[in-house]
Formats: sequence, C-alpha cells, structure tokens
Amino acid sequence: MIVMQDVRIGTAFVMDGNGYVALKSEFSKSGRNAAVMKLKIKNLLTNQISEGVYKAADKVEEINLDLRPMQYSYNDGTDYVFMDMESFEQVEIPVDQLGDTIFFLEDNMEIEIAFYEGQAVTVKLPINIVREITETEPGIKGDTSGKSMKRAKIASGYELMVPLFCEIGTKIKIDTRDGSYVERVK
Repeated sequence: MIVMQDVRIGTAFVMDGNGYVALKSEFSKSGRNAAVMKLKIKNLLTNQISEGVYKAADKVEEINLDLRPMQYSYNDGTDYVFMDMESFEQVEIPVDQLGDTIFFLEDNMEIEIAFYEGQAVTVKLPINIVREITETEPGIKGDTSGKSMKRAKIASGYELMVPLFCEIGTKIKIDTRDGSYVERVK
C-alpha cells in the first residue's frame, strides 16, 4: 500500500477495484485545508482518462507493471512508435495515453515501457534528462539572487521556469517527474 502523496507520473495503482496509471501528479497544500493530490489518471483497461482531487493521506494498492527496455522510434501523427530492444518488435502507443511524457521524448531515446496484462500502458522516462533551451527572454543584468525565474522553452515546445542566468543554447537538466528545472549542465 502507498499513500496518494507518493503517486508520481507513471505510478500504477488500484483504486475502487480498477487499475489506474498517473499521467499527471501535483501536490497541493493551502492554508488550513488538508493536503491533496491533483491527479490526471488513466484506466488501464478502458484507457479512459479522468482528473480528480484526492486526499494525500488516502491509501491505494500499487500495481507492479511488466517493464521492458525500448527505444523511441518516431511519431506517426496519432501514435508514438517504440521498438523492443531485444525482439525488435514495434509497439504503438496513442498520443493521449502518454500525457506530458511526449515533451521529453527524443529520437532513439532508450526508455522503459510498462505493460499491464500484455498491453502497453505508459512510458517510464529517466528521472533527469538534459535538453537545450531554444527560446527565452534575456535575463535582467545584475540580478544574481538565483531566486528570480523566467519562462523558457525547449525544442519539443515544453515550457518551464528557469533561473535568469539561463539563455538560449544553455543546456539544462529537467526532472521528468514534474517537468521542473534541476540545474544548468556545462
């Protein structure tokens, strides 16, 4: 059993007798209110996607999925195609099933795909990836506090907040679990 607070992107769990995988996970605690998790989840059998707010202390049973090493090949417009590294079989996963993970995929990237009852359900990315900033505004000269942030965009179109010293062409490390900036890479 795990508590809802520990549910991250790609975590599979049983709730109300159905199997789900988290596509988006956000912790929220405000004022006197109880801590909650805002989740975007997908039913593992019906592929129905829903969003909800759950108490962070609620317990759910985690599902162990069959993980296989795969390589991202290409996107054909409606599906993302992955190749099994051992058998060279191709697996297609619809765009809507992948959630925000599509922003972090790169050609020939080696990842793990989780299977539930023989069906591909989600992609497990490395925790940290390195990407180059393709678009951002110039930083304010002299502001070196490190706490000021600005918007930046990477090649996939994903936007995130980065420190002011990051410029176009700067390589940064991104946490794929929540899409946040980790550090600048030299």
